[in-house]
Amino acid sequence: MKKITFIFLFGISSVCVEAQSYVGFLTDNYSGVNSVIANPANITDSRFKTDINLVGVSVFGGNDYYGVNIMDAFKDDYDFDLDAKKHPSKDNNAAINLDVMGPAFMFNLNKKSSIAIFTRARSMVNINEINGTTIDNVDDDTTDDFNVNEGDFNMFTHAWAELGVTYARVLFNEEEHFLKGGLTLKYLQGGGTAYAVGKNVTIDYDADGTDLGGGESTGSISSTGQITYGRFADFDNDDYDYELPDASGFGADLGFVYEWRPNYADYTKTNAAGDSYTQKDKNKYKLKLGLSITDIGSIKYKEGLQDTYDITNTGINEDDFEDADDIDDILNTFYTLEKSSQGIKAKLPTALHLNADWSFNSKLYVNLNTDLSLVSKGKENASRISNTLSLTPRFESKWLSFYVPLSVVENNGFQAGAGLRAGPLYVGSGSVLTALTGDNSKGADVYAGLKIPIYQGKPRDKDDDGIIDKLDKCPKVAGPIENNGCPWGDKDNDGILDNVDACPEEAGPEENNGCPWGDKDGDSLLDNVDGCPEVAGPVENNGCPWKDSDNDGVLDKDDNCIDVPGTVANNGCPEEIVPEVTEEVQKTLNAYAKTILFDSGKSTIKSVSNGVLNDIVNILAKYPNAKFSIEGHTDSVGNDVSNQKLSESRASSVMTFLIEKGVASSRLSSTGFGESKPMATNATSAGRADNRRVEINLVK
Repeated sequence: MKKITFIFLFGISSVCVEAQSYVGFLTDNYSGVNSVIANPANITDSRFKTDINLVGVSVFGGNDYYGVNIMDAFKDDYDFDLDAKKHPSKDNNAAINLDVMGPAFMFNLNKKSSIAIFTRARSMVNINEINGTTIDNVDDDTTDDFNVNEGDFNMFTHAWAELGVTYARVLFNEEEHFLKGGLTLKYLQGGGTAYAVGKNVTIDYDADGTDLGGGESTGSISSTGQITYGRFADFDNDDYDYELPDASGFGADLGFVYEWRPNYADYTKTNAAGDSYTQKDKNKYKLKLGLSITDIGSIKYKEGLQDTYDITNTGINEDDFEDADDIDDILNTFYTLEKSSQGIKAKLPTALHLNADWSFNSKLYVNLNTDLSLVSKGKENASRISNTLSLTPRFESKWLSFYVPLSVVENNGFQAGAGLRAGPLYVGSGSVLTALTGDNSKGADVYAGLKIPIYQGKPRDKDDDGIIDKLDKCPKVAGPIENNGCPWGDKDNDGILDNVDACPEEAGPEENNGCPWGDKDGDSLLDNVDGCPEVAGPVENNGCPWKDSDNDGVLDKDDNCIDVPGTVANNGCPEEIVPEVTEEVQKTLNAYAKTILFDSGKSTIKSVSNGVLNDIVNILAKYPNAKFSIEGHTDSVGNDVSNQKLSESRASSVMTFLIEKGVASSRLSSTGFGESKPMATNATSAGRADNRRVEINLVK
């Protein structure tokens, strides 16, 4: 009975992992590039010039069936089944979440925007709505028989890798109100997925239910219900040499952060010129609020398989059951396949994150964070985080932070942990205190990592004149604030003091405010006679550049369409737009193509299809620059060679018809695939009819 136990219970007995990664650490203002996974807006206006993560690993664990004493669990005589506390219910749950943050870095593009690039590998297992009494029934030592009324359940596992690019920008900065936003786009590579969904499942095992004759017997298995079983290709193959599946997708994170800065003036310096500088090395908020949605997206496993079985059967011989090679063999041997499809989509664990951070002073903070799953429990083909509410007081400084997260985790209950960041090292756990002190821990986690932080520096004032170097025009010589830190003088000896000299570095006449007449724009016209002294232009236009009224890059004097943007090649006039083939047009073409009829076993087109072919000709005429491939397909009736030739002939017949109707031959090509690319099963007449088809596809 090991196989049937695996099908229905393969994860409920293990310690599993759930909730958000890096609990506690991500609340730290010095978590740097790592914070991008919680809210992409975090990376701009941060305390870093740049931050490089080398590697970080976060593992979380929990379920609502087993409770253990973590310290006792490491003892040699600890019996998990006997010593662990069990909490069976009709709806037990568990999950696994391994999160590896690989090489990642962030840097500032300018004072308002930042960018980050990160790599990440993740693995999650979700087990939902398991009837906890199932395990008790299987492990009952008083009888070899057992009955399981499992009902509905859902199991999903998925591993994938991410390459993310984040852009964040300050959106609003007005005195005490500050707002920034960020967006992450992620390329996703699937590593593997499998899932099982049960509906109204029951199992009855009779240890002596099958009479083998001669006074011997073996077990008998009866069951009812329905199971949908999905997996990536070769998941059931014991001899499979693993390689990355043909699975990819895209994901996104979106976040915003608002800061209330009632003491903003304490962090801003302004010089006489009106230039201001805000200290980058200090947190300036009293209250910070964050909102983000993470993991929007999915991964398409193109070769994935999904089968739905009716598992209603009685009196299955246990010996025959045990002799089956794998799960797929069990399902196909003993149960009825209701439907099957190829290609599965694994959805990311989309979640909403709400965060509030209160600053008592520059070192002490308290954080309130809520992680809410936007994926419903039991959702097919989707990973899911557990809903979590955390309160995290912390001590925070540039080189050292310490935090104590206190959390309530869905299915795990209360957890208390601790974490530490010391320069390049970060390590912690969201449950270490609970695990070490409690005897009924349903969850455990740990994380650690290394990074290279490069912090923002404190602004300096080399000449001690009260003006920081960033705003001091003479950072090495003390001077008055009203002169931007420079002493008054007459540097160019033109008789005009620097405070009223428009060009204090160059001698010039008084009538030109102390500046020499010159040619600022370098267009050979002196500024006093230049109609546009700041912008270069031809002499014949009084030193002003020719206009480009429609901003199309063609000057008005050369533009044949002055008020309408165009191209240089077309003398400033717009060129005719050639329509492009859309996905909707492609679908329409293939919808028509599937209705083309041929004489049985031949490549001659029936006259009844002429109308459809003429419609196709009309569509192709609208896209004179597009090229198309005409592809023929057959069902599996007959031999491969005949089917291949027939598919090629039929594709060629369609191409010939289109050419005769005026479609340029250079735009068309034909090929046949025989029976090699079925779009449906060949086991039914309907499926074979779908497989006998012609497709017209855009050549990209």
